[in-house]
Amino acid sequence: MSKHVSVNTTVCSEYQKLLEESRSALEIWNQHREVALNSCVIKKEAGDELQSLQAKFAKAYTVLQNHAHNCALCQLVARIEGRDSENDLADTVPDNTLYV
Repeated sequence: MSKHVSVNTTVCSEYQKLLEESRSALEIWNQHREVALNSCVIKKEAGDELQSLQAKFAKAYTVLQNHAHNCALCQLVARIEGRDSENDLADTVPDNTLYV
């Protein structure tokens, strides 16, 4: 875990909650995606479920980004650390692309 995450989560409990929600949504999406990719044929229902899970992750990540951008505590931490919280947030959750 990067210093950025541990400092933000120590200072802002809302950021911690949103980060966990985003990571959980990403993990669930990745697990379902892996199962679908390992099967020979991806059925429409499975594709629809993957799109739904991807959308849930995207929403959770967007809420996290918006919070980091609008939260006074998160902005203070960003200024103290001399970084741009909006740009550094991308480092907290891995980039994943859906290939179905």
